[in-house]
This record gives sequence, C-alpha cells and structure tokens, in this order.
Amino acid sequence: MASERALKIRIAASVAALMALSACVPPAASSPRVLVLCALAAAIPAWTLRRALSRLTLRQSTPLFREVGPVGLLTPLRGGGSPDGAASDPEGTDPQALTPLPAGNAEAALTPDRRALLDAAQSLEARLEHAPIALFSIERLSGPGAVTPVNASARRMLAPGRARDPRQLMDLLAAQPTARRALVSFDTERGPERALASVAALTVEGAGQRLAALMPVESELEAEAMNAWRQLVHVLTHEIMNSLTPVASLSRTARDLLAEVQADLAPDVSGDLGTALDAIARRAASLVEFVASYRSLSTVPQARPERVHLGELFARLSMLMAPQWEVRRGSAEFSVEPASLDVMVDPGQLEQALINLLKNAAEATADLPHPQVRVHARLSRGGRLRIDVADNGPGVPDDMLAHIFTPFFSTKRQGRGIGLAMVRHLAHANGGMVRYAKPVGGGARFVVTF
Repeated sequence: MASERALKIRIAASVAALMALSACVPPAASSPRVLVLCALAAAIPAWTLRRALSRLTLRQSTPLFREVGPVGLLTPLRGGGSPDGAASDPEGTDPQALTPLPAGNAEAALTPDRRALLDAAQSLEARLEHAPIALFSIERLSGPGAVTPVNASARRMLAPGRARDPRQLMDLLAAQPTARRALVSFDTERGPERALASVAALTVEGAGQRLAALMPVESELEAEAMNAWRQLVHVLTHEIMNSLTPVASLSRTARDLLAEVQADLAPDVSGDLGTALDAIARRAASLVEFVASYRSLSTVPQARPERVHLGELFARLSMLMAPQWEVRRGSAEFSVEPASLDVMVDPGQLEQALINLLKNAAEATADLPHPQVRVHARLSRGGRLRIDVADNGPGVPDDMLAHIFTPFFSTKRQGRGIGLAMVRHLAHANGGMVRYAKPVGGGARFVVTF
C-alpha cells in the first residue's frame, strides 16, 4: 500500500512538473536553445510518469488504459480484471463487467483523478510528438547504443530527403557527451547541414538511457551571417564613398588650377604635378567602381516571386552562356527533369544566381582544353527542387570550403569575393539555399534548393 502511495505521489509530481514546463514554452518560443532545454527537462518527468503509470497498473492487476484503433486511442477497462477478463473479483463482480468498455463510454468510467492523468498523458504525448525539435532515445548511459526516433521531427530527420546517411547521423548522436550542447554537422540531400545537439542522461526503472535533442540551425546561421555581412558592407561602402568623393573632387580641382599656372612653372615640376594628380584621380575612380561592386550586396531589391517555367529559363541561359563555352572548345548543357517543372521565385534573381555560378565555373575551367559545365534541375527526395551546376574543373580545396560563400573571400588572384556571396544572398531571398557538394569523380558542384 505504501509503495502504491509512493507511485501516486510520483505521478502527481511528474504531472505538476510537466504543467510548470508547459507554461514556460510560449515565452521561449522565439529561442531555440531554451526550447531545447525545455524539451530535455520535460523528458525526465514524462518518462517517470509513463513508468509510474505502468507499475501502478500492474500492482492493481487492472490495466488503466488499452489501445484501440489505428492511432492508439487510450481507453479504460472496467472492473478489476485483466484485459482478457480472466481475473476474478473477490466480491463477486459480474464477469461481463470485466470486459473492455467501448471507447465512447471511456470517459464515464474514469474517476476524476484518472481522467486528469489521462488528459495529462495525452497532452504530453501530443506535445512531444509535434515538438519542433527532433528527439531521439539512446540506449545505455554512454558509448554506442541503439538510437530510436521519439517524435515526428526525428522521424522526418531520418526520412528520405533529409539525412543522406541516417546511420551516420545516429552514430553521431550516440557519440555526443551528456549535459553539454554542441554544434554538429551531418550530410543531407542538400549538402552539409549544421544542427545544435544536446544529450541528457536518465535512469528509468534501473536502466540507464539518454535522450538527445537535435535542432537544425543551418538556415538560421546562414541568414544571420548574411545580415551581418550585409550591414558591414553597407557601413564600409558608405564610409569609403564619403571619403573618396572629396578626394576625387579635389584632384579635379587641383588639375584645373595646375592648368592655369602651368606656364609659370618649370616644365619638369609641371609634368610631375600633372602625373601625380592624374594618378590620384584614376585611383579614386577605380576605388569608387570597386566599392560600388560591393555595395550591390547590400542593395539587392526584395524578391518578387512568380511562377517560373524552368525549361524556358534554361533556354534563355543556354542562348546567353553556351556560345562562350563553345568558343573555348567546351560545352554547356542545360536539362530539366521533368520538362514541365516550375518554381515560385523571382525570375531575374534566380537567373542572376545561375549566371554567377556559370561565370564561376568558367573561371575555374579557364586552363582546361575542353571545359564542361552541366546545369540540371530535378525534384529531389522530399519533393524539393534541386538545381545542380557542375563543372570539370579542379574543385574547391577542402581547407577553403567553409569560406567560399563569405564576402571578400576569393581563391582567384583578381577575384573580389562577390559572386558566390551574391548567389547565397539571392537564394536566401527566394526561400532557398545553396551548398557546395564535392563530386566523387572530381570537379565542383553547387546545389541550389528551393
């Protein structure tokens, strides 16, 4: 009896803890880290509640709930018997009373306490199932262990179209230390993706296990990086232009003044002054042009999406870019699968992003006798549009992969680091993303997904 009372106290404490945590969820909805902590904190009382209910049911020799229907609806059983009605009632209860109640009469058979427990359990189950964080259960407190998805977000993470190698992702989670958050990276159909992982250890009925929470943050990190770079470029270009404008103006004024007094100066002095002022004017004009090219990163107009037929867009790109490759004894191929494929984007911005990728491919294959580039659009697993731009150039060195989309960074001697940064900006502006995928056979492949 005392053990049963302890189980009931444990159930009540778990329900109270879950209610307290649920009250903290709405204010923390805008903070992914707090949501992860709330989910991890809720897991322990949830498992405790589940185990306590199971043990209490066994002690009373009467299952409190049973599953009926395809969605696992929990309904109560009447009387003190077992689910098959074989147990006897010491007071001579009618055996018919030991059969399961129809689902429609479930609520009438529940006491207020059990109804509250049932509501809390179903509410917790629904919240965990639809939590925006992927939750995984890992056997054992440390080391390798079987990893099982707990909710819908976790199952989607392992479904086709997301993680390229689900087993690798599960091994990565099992290798994470407990009680510490870490930024992990795993391969997806769209390229490498970063996620925030956190693992908590718990013991249920003497068995140790871990609960892992995984929240993808690649898009958010890229968006924040893009905003930071855009603001930096805006400030730098503004300040530089403010300084260059009077320099260019003063150099022109000085040349005019020099022309007026040139007759009074020695020829060599006049020539030196003219050369110096001309050099200042040319450098100022060059810097103005240079800064203006970077200003384009911070002044991209807002996307105006419309339905774009990719076959027609690729036909225009082929007429514009293919002749340049043919002159170099190369080839540029464009294909769409299926031919009727279309997408809701800003056509001008998508076209500009692909042109930048094609120019990047042309520069990467400049030294090849027969350069090749292939642009292919198709639907990937998961129903997402995928556009591949692949060339047969040398590819990107591994130590530079993390920087190729960063403004001002370039692997070319005369590069300014604008092209790929602009591609990423245009892709994000239209609800997509761009990744670099290293092909097995060499070359470079950029993947744009929407």
